[in-house]
Amino acid sequence: MQWRALVLGLLLLRLGLQGALWLVFGLGPSMGFYQRFPLSFGFQRLTGPDGPASPAPEPADGPGTPGGPTGPSWLQSPGPRAPAGRQRAPRRPRPGVCGPAHWGDVLGGRGRGPDEYERRYSGAFPPQLRAQMRDLARGMFVFGYDNYMAHAFPQDELNPIDCRGRGPDRGDPSNLNINDVLGNYSLTLVDALDTLAIMGNSSEFQKAVKLVINTVSFDKDSTVQVFEATIRVLGSLLSAHRIITDSKQPFGDMAVEDYDDELLHMARDLAVRLLPAFENTRTGIPYPRVNLQTGVPPDSNNETCTAGAGSLLVEFGILSRLLGDSTFEWVARRAVKALWSLRSNDTGLLGNVVNIQTGRWVGKQSGLGAGLDSFYEYLLKSYILFGEKEDLDMFNAAYRSIRNYLRRGREACNEGEGDPPLYVNVNMFSGQLMNTWIDSLQAFFPGLQVLMGDVEDAICLHAFYYAIWKRYGALPERYNWQLQAPDVLFYPLRPELVESTYLLYQATKNPFYLHVGMDILQSLEKHTKVKCGYATLHHVIDKSKEDRMESFFLSETCKYLYLLFDEENPVHKSGTRYMFTTEGHIVSVDQHLREAPWKELFPEEGGRGPEGKPARRPKSHDVKVVNSSSNCNRVPDERRFSLPLKSVYMRQIDQMVGLL
Repeated sequence: MQWRALVLGLLLLRLGLQGALWLVFGLGPSMGFYQRFPLSFGFQRLTGPDGPASPAPEPADGPGTPGGPTGPSWLQSPGPRAPAGRQRAPRRPRPGVCGPAHWGDVLGGRGRGPDEYERRYSGAFPPQLRAQMRDLARGMFVFGYDNYMAHAFPQDELNPIDCRGRGPDRGDPSNLNINDVLGNYSLTLVDALDTLAIMGNSSEFQKAVKLVINTVSFDKDSTVQVFEATIRVLGSLLSAHRIITDSKQPFGDMAVEDYDDELLHMARDLAVRLLPAFENTRTGIPYPRVNLQTGVPPDSNNETCTAGAGSLLVEFGILSRLLGDSTFEWVARRAVKALWSLRSNDTGLLGNVVNIQTGRWVGKQSGLGAGLDSFYEYLLKSYILFGEKEDLDMFNAAYRSIRNYLRRGREACNEGEGDPPLYVNVNMFSGQLMNTWIDSLQAFFPGLQVLMGDVEDAICLHAFYYAIWKRYGALPERYNWQLQAPDVLFYPLRPELVESTYLLYQATKNPFYLHVGMDILQSLEKHTKVKCGYATLHHVIDKSKEDRMESFFLSETCKYLYLLFDEENPVHKSGTRYMFTTEGHIVSVDQHLREAPWKELFPEEGGRGPEGKPARRPKSHDVKVVNSSSNCNRVPDERRFSLPLKSVYMRQIDQMVGLL
């Protein structure tokens, strides 16, 4: 009997020690580590096709406790690494089902059960309700735009609570939150031009274009971020120019009387003022900021984010191809190649902040959000527009690395045990988890997955971000998925979740996404509408507000909501393929943008010119306008980018959210 008592005592002692360790290391109920996620994402161990889950990565300060719990699969390493220089093929999702017990509470509201969820989402979206939501989205844009014109123009932004305009913060040049964006060039008006056209408001579009031509100048003593000026201003000018000069006029009569390519000339003027950012940099990666009159400031920062430096190719490339001048595309493409050459040899990943002189990574975090998001987006969109195969090759390699090192959760999107897929932030060199938060900018990624054909994974990832929106009525700027709470509480009316919702609806035609759009639209009306527009949410929980309406609310958020509900819009019916820039500006995809006449004069480095002489690359302002109709030979297979409407995806989303 004594040996039995001894064994029992040892067993109790072991259990007691394990329990103490569990509490000491923060894994107790107070952290909810093994409780079900509040958004109904269960923390279960990931089981792969060949066996149990991989162990959790070791923390930065040392190895984990031997024999301790492995934790949720989002904290686990995605598996053994491929040898240096090689990458594993991306894990492809398998057909399957996320049952209603898993997703029903998320999308239908906690505690409501699948029955109420089914009643809310399973029915078709009535045409009358769709028209009502379309008009509400149009009204949202009109209310914000009219108040900007009445109370803020010609200043850059509207303060919708005080009903006043906002320009650069001259008193505090270090206030980059304002000064990076506002350049004293009527930003909101310029940024909203193509939204007016898409909504069919020809009279206001023509009036706005004339106002821009007659009142906007870039000869300003303003120091602005190159990236923001490019995507918001340069991109909008080019989009509006293309709309005006489109012989088909799909949006109605958007022609402007006596128009003489003024917007194109303004775009070139702005781009020339941004070119000094690309000079005197050892790597070819541009400085982050320039003064529109004097060039790069003497005290300019030598550090820039990957997205800011590597997301200029679409706008600069369009400008080059419209002018026949390679300068702008060449400097932007050189920056992309320079960043790409600095990626990790082991993982293929890039960091988020780099020194433009040394090429040293200052920020080693690799993820899908701030600092990196649009870099990936523009690799694919540059290929769609220009047909350059090297852009597609870079995107495919980047996507493989993202799938290999950033994607956590179960192997298949819709099948198996473990947590639903999530893309985390990791160290670019090791692939090890760096933190446990995602930011709202990452919500763009499901839309990008739609464009490249990975619709099933996009469905699952979109549901994660929408689940957070459902909880707060907004998407907090940063959400900690381990602590189950926002890390950064404000919501500045960002469009990324709406964009992905719109693209997923176009891919699946499932009415579920119309319900999502209605949810977002009603939340914006309820929580952000103020006296003279729509205000940033300072706190997504208590819904307190900040007095700022950024220009992307009109150029993107309202636009994507409107297009989601406007089935008959020319964007969907004209027969022309359209693509949206990262700022939501519409660009028609046609052969003209795949013509690069300078290729005959300046082949790739190391090649020969037309007369057999060694070719050189152009310098700034070195290439004159060339009139030529020579075609670019590298035209992509356009079928790859037609949005899939296969019924299989409609069935998969129905199954995933528990409608069947």
